[in-house]
Amino acid sequence: MSTIRLSPASRRLAGVLLLSLVGVEFGGRFLTTVVQGEVALTGFQQSFFRAGHAHAGVLLVLGLVCLLYADVANLRGALGWVTRLGVPAAAILMPAGFFFSAMGEGATKANGLIVLLYLGGLSLAAGVVSLGIGLLRPADRLAPTGS
Repeated sequence: MSTIRLSPASRRLAGVLLLSLVGVEFGGRFLTTVVQGEVALTGFQQSFFRAGHAHAGVLLVLGLVCLLYADVANLRGALGWVTRLGVPAAAILMPAGFFFSAMGEGATKANGLIVLLYLGGLSLAAGVVSLGIGLLRPADRLAPTGS
């Protein structure tokens, strides 16, 4: 049977990501109150809050998957850190861009904090591109997965 051993960095980051999913759960509870009419928001705000919530959950899970692949690809140094932190940083920045740019009573368009969404997009791109490059290296440079 093949096994994948997590590096200490990936193991710590995985723990943080799993714990942060609880925050996404609370966000889901808030969205439930919005849908039930308990919180009055504009259509724009509802859309942005829903998008922020979805991005947070999906990117956290993608971040967990990327940690596994980063260790399989034996990524070290700066490339390893960009790979391990790119997607989790996007999981913070992109939802923050959606949430913070839509805050304020009666908001109908994004404020200047929308820049966080774009920074998150750059972080996501850096993380997945570095991982893709790492995985495309010759097979003899990849970490062994067998025991």
